[in-house]
Amino acid sequence: MEDFKDVEPPKSKRRFGGFFIKLILVLFLLGGILFWWNFYYTYSDGYRSGVLQKLSHKGNLAKTYEGELILSSVTSSVNVPLASEKFFFSIENDSLARMMMNFEGKRVKVHYQQKKGTLFWRGDSEYIVDEARPETAIQ
Repeated sequence: MEDFKDVEPPKSKRRFGGFFIKLILVLFLLGGILFWWNFYYTYSDGYRSGVLQKLSHKGNLAKTYEGELILSSVTSSVNVPLASEKFFFSIENDSLARMMMNFEGKRVKVHYQQKKGTLFWRGDSEYIVDEARPETAIQ
């Protein structure tokens, strides 16, 4: 009886197996790069200032901090926003979120990073706030 352990597969099968493994590795690498590009690459960053209207801790699987900042373009003589839009954001840092809870209803200036996509453990918004400070009212 012939021993099959010593029989080598044909060269075409060996070449195809090596090509298939390399293709899988390249696809895996490209998938990782696309994942990083969509969810961790900072597309934009900057500052926004306005009145912190809401900050909540919510979520089903992962609790995240979500906030709303009223960006006013026109204010009345008693510093009440007349024309405004909302800036929705998420906060990853628990200590920053707890500090910002003290700023609710006050003017604040925040630094944000905009990502291309959202991850459920990071928040609902593509805007991630990483810094905040109270702002004095305009006289």
